[in-house]
Amino acid sequence: MPDYFISREKAESGLLLCAAFLAERIESGDGHAEAMGEIVPRLLESGEVDLAAELSNAVVDPYSRDRLLMVVAEKCAEVNDDEYALQLADAVEDEGLQAQALERIAIMQAARGDVAKAAEVAARMSHPDFVYAAIAARQATGGDEAAANATIDTIDFAPARVSALREIADSKLDGGDERGASTWLDRAADVAAKVEHAEERVGLMCEIGNRFVDAKRNDRAVETFAAARVLGEQIDNTHRDRLLATCALGFLRTGSTELAERTLDLVNDKTQMASALVGFARDHWKREEKDEAVDALDEASEILSSQRETETRDSGTRNSVMAAIAVQFGAFGKFARGIEIAQTNNDQAKSSAALTQIARLQTAANEPDGAYQTVNMIESDTDRITAFVALADIEASDGDAVRSLELLDRAATGARTLPQPTSRAEALIEIGRRFAEQSKAEESGGLVDECLRAIVEIRDESSQAALLASLATTVGSTIEPMSESQLDLLRPLISRTGW
Repeated sequence: MPDYFISREKAESGLLLCAAFLAERIESGDGHAEAMGEIVPRLLESGEVDLAAELSNAVVDPYSRDRLLMVVAEKCAEVNDDEYALQLADAVEDEGLQAQALERIAIMQAARGDVAKAAEVAARMSHPDFVYAAIAARQATGGDEAAANATIDTIDFAPARVSALREIADSKLDGGDERGASTWLDRAADVAAKVEHAEERVGLMCEIGNRFVDAKRNDRAVETFAAARVLGEQIDNTHRDRLLATCALGFLRTGSTELAERTLDLVNDKTQMASALVGFARDHWKREEKDEAVDALDEASEILSSQRETETRDSGTRNSVMAAIAVQFGAFGKFARGIEIAQTNNDQAKSSAALTQIARLQTAANEPDGAYQTVNMIESDTDRITAFVALADIEASDGDAVRSLELLDRAATGARTLPQPTSRAEALIEIGRRFAEQSKAEESGGLVDECLRAIVEIRDESSQAALLASLATTVGSTIEPMSESQLDLLRPLISRTGW
């Protein structure tokens, strides 16, 4: 008989421990690992670090086990328990994941100022460059720029050196020191130009160009984007158009409209062209050029509509851009146009998400009736319930608790009719959490019981355990004792799995 860490008595003491009790008794290796992937992070949130570590270590699948141990190690480092964090990292068997765990621990140490400890961990690693980048950033923000420069000089991997220089520049910008930020960005640009892989080199240069704009050095930004564009034109793979579109948007941020348009003319892929035009539209709107903004968005829509199936490299990206166009029309107050485009999206999930976003915008614009109509256009029952919850969030943030609760009631009514118990439980959990946040304990408690009834109906043991863990978080305290009615619902599950 296998050794278990949670007894039946403990399982009956709280929803999260009950979820863990059920999960560690799942016979399927994949199912066991999947359930623990949901439960372990929640145990960490509730302070059950030792139990989380034991349950992670008991996972049979080596990769899942190592990933969970890495999560626990990172949490230990977060709460300054470095010794335990390093013990857990050493227990990770996969070399790549162990290196990742050590890197995360060391970066966290550096961020909180324990530079010496971070350096000790870095000394154990084969590739510590990003740790040294974090150390350099911390030294600079602490006022020791000489030490930061010395640390940067030890970094061999160019992207890591860029990371350090860019982070230091960001800290300067946050402090209002634009001149200082520009100095560090100049160095970052020089290093980025030497990065080996062309795609990565262009991407880093574009990031630096945008930071030059933030530092009010548009002249240097233009130079950086121009150099990135030259390199981007030489790329002969599918990344070329995306990177050139990024350059075009960068030029636009500098105010160089002509350069932006000329760069956009180099983009061949219609999806990337349309995506860039959405950025153009936002920029025009920000500058109060509203007619030009709408024209750019119309052009983006027309370009995407004209794209034949044989021209589409990635239908997922195309549908995402179409959803972005629909939402942007909504942000411009063109709700009908946005809804029309959202409804033509071939991806139902992205169509639902776009309609939900438009309904949120209508709610924010004090058009609740229009928002309700938009939500009712969503075909998926589950997505429609999610949309009503999103509207409730908007009303709650605006201080209209009455309208928010009305929307939550409507969502709960719809959730109760969902035929699939998994979908029903997921929806009830989200709605119950909102009721709890608004101090509606009676409504939240009632939904907890309804959710438990749905979970009991689910056949998949992994889903049952994962949803119980999610529900535990919803009720406010992951270790909160269960009521007698909740115990009555769960005891058959507990008894079925044994002691």
